[in-house]
Amino acid sequence: MIDVVGVRFKKAGKIYYFDPLEFKLSKGDNVIVETARGMEYGQVVLDIKKVAEDDIVSPIKPVIRKATPKDDKAYQRNKEKAVEAMEICKKKVEEHKLDMKLIDVEYTFDNNKVIFYFTADGRVDFRELVKDLASVFKIRIELRQIGVRDEAKMLGGLGPCGIGLCCYKWLGEFQPVSIKMAKEQNLSLNPTKISGICGRLLCCLKYEQDFYEDVCKKLPVEGQSVSTKDGKGVVFKVNVLRETVTVKLDGDDAVLKEYHLEEIKTQKTGCGKGCHGKKQGQGSKEELTPEERKALKELDGK
Repeated sequence: MIDVVGVRFKKAGKIYYFDPLEFKLSKGDNVIVETARGMEYGQVVLDIKKVAEDDIVSPIKPVIRKATPKDDKAYQRNKEKAVEAMEICKKKVEEHKLDMKLIDVEYTFDNNKVIFYFTADGRVDFRELVKDLASVFKIRIELRQIGVRDEAKMLGGLGPCGIGLCCYKWLGEFQPVSIKMAKEQNLSLNPTKISGICGRLLCCLKYEQDFYEDVCKKLPVEGQSVSTKDGKGVVFKVNVLRETVTVKLDGDDAVLKEYHLEEIKTQKTGCGKGCHGKKQGQGSKEELTPEERKALKELDGK
């Protein structure tokens, strides 16, 4: 076991582990650390703790020092310079008539390099732009193309739920999301309803997926025969969130009653592939237009 401290360089950015050495660090402290890009200014977001060496990529780099007032001022100056650099780069992009959208600019703490983040539909030949920017800034220039998810994470905005984007506010790393999750959660497969403002599948599809998978292993599928305290019947509807099933009881009169999972007995525990069964998943997809099916395939492939 070794001591590590968690440091973040951007709001809602990925957390990196560093060796705290002899420094007494706590959450909220600003520090100067050594990274692959050189010296960087970051904030402690995880207190010093012990982790197994197998859980980290060795060797981890050390914390150089706690940030001093001078370091704080240098960091703020870099942020101010980045605003100016953004305007200069936008003008240069227009002059070179490049089909790219500038998203953000970042100076490394030691001022050895300035990084420009941009989005584009395809490859962009920006060699002349780099030469032009290097002649202006007199330091190393890096242009980094990012995806639309990263663009949303950097710029922020409001999601379909009406609150700030998770990726901008707190989500450190993107999790894999698939159409299969929307099917198992019995959501509409209309691309406009399961896509975020970035145009990709909603990250929040991942949040409840583990719960759905666990519960669906226990619940019966629609159409399955079950036994209840009121007699035998067939599952008419499944409510995953409440962990209940609506049963159509056998008899001349159609009687529907809702039962909790513990109140019914089945011959099988569930299909193991999502308790909504194939019928609903396929039905939802059949209702889509050809354009929506095409958009759905594109979403699932990103």
